[in-house]
Amino acid sequence: MTGSGSPDRAGSWERHLERTVEVLPFALLAFSTVASMIQPDQGWGDRLVTLALVALAVAWVLGMYTLRPRRWRSRTGPMVIYYVGLLALATVLTARSWPFVAFAVTGLVVAFILLPTVLAFLGVLATSVVIYTAPGGFPEPTVAAVSGWVFIIVLQTALSGFFSFIGMKLMEEDRQRRELLNRLEVATEENAGLHAQLLAQAREAGVLDERQRMAREMHDTLAQGLTGIITQLEATERAAGRPEQWRRHLDQARALARTSLSEARRSVQALRPEPLEEASLPQALGEMAGRWSESSAVELSFATTGQPRPLLAELEMTLFRVAQEALANVAKHAQASKVGVTLSYTDQAVLLDVRDDGVGFLVGPVGANGRAADGQGFGLEGMRQRLRRVAGSLEIESAPGDGTAVSATVPAIPAEGDR
Repeated sequence: MTGSGSPDRAGSWERHLERTVEVLPFALLAFSTVASMIQPDQGWGDRLVTLALVALAVAWVLGMYTLRPRRWRSRTGPMVIYYVGLLALATVLTARSWPFVAFAVTGLVVAFILLPTVLAFLGVLATSVVIYTAPGGFPEPTVAAVSGWVFIIVLQTALSGFFSFIGMKLMEEDRQRRELLNRLEVATEENAGLHAQLLAQAREAGVLDERQRMAREMHDTLAQGLTGIITQLEATERAAGRPEQWRRHLDQARALARTSLSEARRSVQALRPEPLEEASLPQALGEMAGRWSESSAVELSFATTGQPRPLLAELEMTLFRVAQEALANVAKHAQASKVGVTLSYTDQAVLLDVRDDGVGFLVGPVGANGRAADGQGFGLEGMRQRLRRVAGSLEIESAPGDGTAVSATVPAIPAEGDR
């Protein structure tokens, strides 16, 4: 039910308007009828005729609006007929008894609810004519009387029409804003669902990469270490009669075993950082950064912005490992005196920035596989691979002599228990 005949629209304001159009005619008609019945200048015959017209008005409102379905009320043609009939009955009743002016006011209130804008203004004009003409008839045919009559009608039409029009427009804009907010909420929920789905797909796609990574690490650490141990033990057997050589090969085998054990522990810990099991991500990063600063003798500042909140375990592990790798690169290559680490929480993403004032380097283009085209930056490639597995991204800004900035971004998907 609108002034333009559009389909009915959801919203509390529309229900209030519908309720107003349903109740107002009966309320004003009842008030006018009581006021008319107590007028002393009417006989019982006049009162009966008035009551009959009142009954006709009630039947008209019930038959043409109240009892009709919503699709009927949303059509312009039937509402024009209803409004004209309502105004005609108000005219007859007001002409018989002036208290029915209150009933005629219904036309001023419902015009912009029932009719399109142009017809609504015409309805307000016609209602104003009824209000100022029906009780006492047309004015005397003098310039002063006619001009005053026209002036008051035009003024009421303009004011009533203007404020009613503005009110309807404001309510329409309010409805549109609510619909936009609802669409934004739905889009936000869908976006979160797509992020989660993308993360799941990326996780599945990363299973093979993780297996290949573990295979490379086993080959580069455990397999090579065991091969070296076997070689040294075989050499020990061959040097059974030479104590010095026998002791040297045994010491080398022992050293290889310890190195392999250390590498095995490192590989296992890389799957699940122990600090994240005992603290939140900001706390774990802060403690890790503090230990790195002490061991590397490089001044480091750590800051957190936004509202920290638990994320999916994969996301927190990825950010933690990226921070470790970035700081390790600083210690190995940057020759920096200051490092800044910032963890930023936003509604849609979590960002990790690691900046140093070191020597910097010339950033080469990144190929389709995520590896620098010039073959440099295997540590950076590992960070990119980690972030791709969780639908994240990595940006590198650096130049010789200008330091380096590493920025990692992951979607802000909450932990399972906080969804």
